[in-house]
Amino acid sequence: MTAARQKATNVTWEEGLVSRRDRYQILRQKGATIWFTGLSGSGKSTISAALERALFKLGKLSYRLDGDNVRLGINKNLGFSEADRKENIRRIGEVAKLFGDAGTISLSSFISPYAADRDEVRRLHEAADLRFVEVFVDCPLSEAERRDPKGLYKRARAGEIRNFTGIDDPYEEPVRPEIHLRTDRLTVEEEVSEIIDYLERNGIIKTGSPDAPGSPAGRVKATEVAAHSDAEGGTE
Repeated sequence: MTAARQKATNVTWEEGLVSRRDRYQILRQKGATIWFTGLSGSGKSTISAALERALFKLGKLSYRLDGDNVRLGINKNLGFSEADRKENIRRIGEVAKLFGDAGTISLSSFISPYAADRDEVRRLHEAADLRFVEVFVDCPLSEAERRDPKGLYKRARAGEIRNFTGIDDPYEEPVRPEIHLRTDRLTVEEEVSEIIDYLERNGIIKTGSPDAPGSPAGRVKATEVAAHSDAEGGTE
């Protein structure tokens, strides 16, 4: 994905009177983007929802940007052609950057099948001095098809859905993601714990409260989230 061309002219960035540092201080956290990528049905939305809950228990502000949800709003005019997929990711990358600048940890769950598009979102964040954490939600296609909670793979196999990632559109796996989760081997609790540990080790969040992940209050229980096989199946 090449950088979008600036069409509007005679526009400049207007600085406010409250800095990013000010916002980080009042929230007692740093903004960042956690970018979940993987096949439909891999578990992205499930993990994102569980992570949001865990961060909430730690007193950290986060917000989920889910593939299906944004296609019901800001990206409702986009389809699933390669060009529309690229624009979908570009827009969400910009939105996530704004959340990060505001001090929020955005949890972005998108198939985002093309490596070039994900890399462009990473560069966008790096240029703005914002943290970008790519999470490869790795699930074999056979397992994703077995789960198929919305019957989308079955319809794609029958030719009822075109441009479906993994069937008649490619998925380019991340080469060096910050976090690699095998959702056919790990529980949701284990996946969330691995992400929280990464955020702590890399100074994105600070914990140590009674609600830390290892404590009973901070641990996300399996009953609080849907199982991988029941939770998602978007076509984003």
